[in-house]
Amino acid sequence: MAKKIVLIAFVLLLVVPAAFAQATEPAKAAPMFGNWSLAAIGLGIAVGLAGLGQGKIASAAAEGIARNPGAGGAVQTAMIIGLAFVESLVLFIWVMLFLFAK
Repeated sequence: MAKKIVLIAFVLLLVVPAAFAQATEPAKAAPMFGNWSLAAIGLGIAVGLAGLGQGKIASAAAEGIARNPGAGGAVQTAMIIGLAFVESLVLFIWVMLFLFAK
């Protein structure tokens, strides 16, 4: 019985929004800031804070390896993955700069 209720709720969640959809005129794009200098400031803030975050990751990894040298490989692997995630956020900001700044 519970499976039927869950299935019915799932189907309703898929069908109901389409039933209420109305054809309207296309939405007008919101005006972007259109100023490269503001985008550059935003990118600079993102890069600066990412640099601080990467420094914190590296210092915590070095401290962890100093406390337990036997876990150095695992700590180094986790550190590299964390650094890659932080760097990917900066790259996403960089892509957004080119997509939205005019």
